[in-house]
Amino acid sequence: MAFDQVKMLNQLRKAQNDLKKEIIEVEAGDGAVVIQVTGELKVKSIKIDPAQVDLEDISELEHWLEIAIRDGLAKAQEVAAEKMKPLMGGLGNLGL
Repeated sequence: MAFDQVKMLNQLRKAQNDLKKEIIEVEAGDGAVVIQVTGELKVKSIKIDPAQVDLEDISELEHWLEIAIRDGLAKAQEVAAEKMKPLMGGLGNLGL
């Protein structure tokens, strides 16, 4: 492999490691549900404020969870795309 290809692969690995450490936090239901998602699009944590949840209306909690997970994953995808964007042009030179 040429030096440029090795350099590009190292930059790609570094960006991937950086994404592992990136934490995106979103909330739904005015803070009733708070979700953290990593830059790798993995759910890290889900917190539910019991004071804001009506156990008689579980469908509301389910809705908030859906919103928080959807928004968290969407924001994590944006972060990942932004971090990887500078590297994507060079991948064609790697023969991948």
